[in-house]
Amino acid sequence: MNFVIVGASKGLGDAFVKGLPEKGDHVWMVSRSRPVTLTLNDGVHRSWIEADLSLLSSSINCIADGIKDEPIDVLIYNAGIWEKEGYQDHYDFEKDDPKDMANIINVNTTSTILCTQRLLPNLKRSENAKIILIGSADGIENNESKQVTYVASKFGLRGIGNSLRENLRKYAIGVTCINPGNIAATIPYEEGLEKTLTTYKGTRIPVQDIVSLVKAITNLSNASCVKEINMPAMLDTNA
Repeated sequence: MNFVIVGASKGLGDAFVKGLPEKGDHVWMVSRSRPVTLTLNDGVHRSWIEADLSLLSSSINCIADGIKDEPIDVLIYNAGIWEKEGYQDHYDFEKDDPKDMANIINVNTTSTILCTQRLLPNLKRSENAKIILIGSADGIENNESKQVTYVASKFGLRGIGNSLRENLRKYAIGVTCINPGNIAATIPYEEGLEKTLTTYKGTRIPVQDIVSLVKAITNLSNASCVKEINMPAMLDTNA
């Protein structure tokens, strides 16, 4: 299989790079910083595409040029930034910088639209293509987040998924939006599920669980379409 993972250098993206492909697969990793996974020797062919998603036109060109005419079986859009200090108790929306707000929309929302549009010819070359959009529990109804721009961008991602699905239905390309709650992104994939369970005791989602979920979706036939999955941590009282 051929994977394109946008936002692949750390956290959940790094877990996708390590946990999804099998020997013989090809993964294009899109990120600003060089992924350490380029040095892995496990039979998976990995390529790095350096791209800053805040620079819309140039980044989309870099991604398309890096993949060329290769078919894409799975496109995972994992990019996401949020307000500075947005998860701190003292966060104040009135102090948000308009430049930062515009950048959040560019990276989280606009780049998703442009990149997917540009890569559609590659996706249509696959016999069973899937698009996975990584949203957030902050982007669903009745969330308690005060981050106006980030929340708007993740609500927008769900709308992108809904409309993309209708555009791509005739090509049997599945589009899924996954909205996870708090992720234990600081514990690397290779350190195992048990470490996360012991450390966070059900208040954060192990990256292994999200990898398993995405793997299940990508293994479905093109007769099935998983539209959206909301995935809070079991013991997250704010979910």
